Amino acid sequence: MSFKVSVNRQGLHPVVILEDLAAGTKAEIYAFGGLLNAFQIQVGQEAFNCIDGFESVADASHLITNGFKSAKISPFVCRLHHGQYRYNDQVYTIQKNYLGPHALHGLLYDAVFTVEDTIATTEMAAVHLHYQYQQTDPGYPFDFSMKIRWELRCCNHLTVTTTVTHNNDQPIPYADGWHPYFTLGGPINAYTLQFDSNSQLEFDATLIPTGKKITDTRFSTASQLDTTHLDNAFELLPNGLCVLSNERLQLTIQPDETYPILQVYTPDHRQSIAIENLSGAPDNFNNGIGLLMLMPNRAYDFSTSYQVQVL
Repeated sequence: MSFKVSVNRQGLHPVVILEDLAAGTKAEIYAFGGLLNAFQIQVGQEAFNCIDGFESVADASHLITNGFKSAKISPFVCRLHHGQYRYNDQVYTIQKNYLGPHALHGLLYDAVFTVEDTIATTEMAAVHLHYQYQQTDPGYPFDFSMKIRWELRCCNHLTVTTTVTHNNDQPIPYADGWHPYFTLGGPINAYTLQFDSNSQLEFDATLIPTGKKITDTRFSTASQLDTTHLDNAFELLPNGLCVLSNERLQLTIQPDETYPILQVYTPDHRQSIAIENLSGAPDNFNNGIGLLMLMPNRAYDFSTSYQVQVL
């Protein structure tokens, strides 16, 4: 068997390791947040982690809101204007987490998922995680179930698929995303970035979309980041992908059509870069850009993949 799955249950919450034994590739998944904490590949004799993650599960549980590294973003993405939205002629106000005047990054970033099962074959290793949201925030009083499948295949190829279902009487508003930070080694100033987009969403001073679009082709071809600061949402073209590279590694991010928005953020330390796949725009509970109304008793899948190549 070329692939292996192990589950460490000795710490605060389970940690799952997916391994490609032949290649030496590993993906470390935390039940806390369902998040990807490490994507480790072999670069010569070195084991290199492409994810800017946490030292431990305990570290993640204390620090997740400091940058939201690798966080699951659900049931709304990025900022929600003043934490409020209107649904069925009623105004709801999120209680959980704010940055400045706006609610930030949803409600599940610190959810503890159940490890339902693991699979290892000659072709892949996978884990299924589950979380049941039960109206824990009065600003989102709609139960829903989430399943996450992380799957590692050959050639350093990792896919994550989120499946959301609910059995409320009516459709519920929803948006989905991930917030990983990637590193290829060294400062991101030396990285090149390319993604298939020619427009970004205009933001106001508090990073809420104005409803306007800005033509932006800076990254339609590979461009060096240098000192460029980004905290922007870009519209991907159909089947659009994103490529991040430096002199030794190349990361290709391939979302499916359910993630048409690419949010890119360059933190001040510039040792990693957040590249976020989103199902819709920030504040889309209000602006409606990519807002999903999930029908009862129907499964909705959201999928993206990461592949790292040694150059």
